[in-house]
Amino acid sequence: MQDIINFIHETTGIDPANQLKILKSIIAIVIIIVIRAIILKIIFRRTIDVKKRYFLGKISIYIASIVGTLIILRIWFKGFGSIGTFLGLLSAGLAIASRDIIMDFFGWIFIIVKRPFKLGDRIQIGELRGDVIDTNILQFTLLEIGNWVDAEQSTGRVVYVPNSMVFNNPIANYVAGFEYIWNEIPVLITFESNWKKAKEILTEIAQRYAEKITEHVRKQIIEASKKYMIFYSKLTPIVYTKVESSGILLTIRYLCKPKNRRNTEQAIWENILEEFARHKDIDFAYQTIRYYNNLLEGKSNKQNVEKKLDTGGEENGI
Repeated sequence: MQDIINFIHETTGIDPANQLKILKSIIAIVIIIVIRAIILKIIFRRTIDVKKRYFLGKISIYIASIVGTLIILRIWFKGFGSIGTFLGLLSAGLAIASRDIIMDFFGWIFIIVKRPFKLGDRIQIGELRGDVIDTNILQFTLLEIGNWVDAEQSTGRVVYVPNSMVFNNPIANYVAGFEYIWNEIPVLITFESNWKKAKEILTEIAQRYAEKITEHVRKQIIEASKKYMIFYSKLTPIVYTKVESSGILLTIRYLCKPKNRRNTEQAIWENILEEFARHKDIDFAYQTIRYYNNLLEGKSNKQNVEKKLDTGGEENGI
């Protein structure tokens, strides 16, 4: 054994005392890894809940890292025998560390304590939108939605976001307190259409495909109102009417779950197309240019000019 120690000393220049410290550090790390693996194996046998497994795995990593750091510091620094010494070394380390890393660490503490979002939530932070799939000391991870994909569906990209972004960017949580969002579908019909009938049809379709407002949902709102100033007087779908330059705009407003937005839109639009096709007095509107002949309508060109000057119209007359 002494020959091996001497050989390492001659080859690498590491003296026997430091060799022993390195050996103790390796053994300590291996023991901690083995103990963590055994504990997780026992826990995983008793639970099949994916979220519980994830959180227990994360907690075990943090505990193992802290314990391992304390043991290694104890091995390498003889004076490391008190909390005061540890805090002094920690302060020195933080002073040397970069500002970004410090901000990311405190961002992690903010996420744990204030819980602006949790694993599985759909959020928007700054320009980024996605589902939270992981959190750790320096960053959290999003499965991106939106961007070049319509209706906020997944793009398939994983985005790593520094924790420090929670301090200087607004955070929108789609499901905090109340797991439904309001979605709107604008439907533009011509002025000549029977807009009252169209509105009745759209209301019936929206009620058919909107999320059912159960007592459970109402209880959610009551619970959310204890923490946030959330109040909805109407939870059932509604259709709003507005006059646009190209026709009458009927806007369907209804509740849906964030991840069901595109599916409900598709179902509603397919039903709109089918229902409107059955009614000859309802037509979709779109940008058009209208031409008319003053002479055929019994009007003079002079009247046409005066009309255009008075109304500022964009119609073309002959």
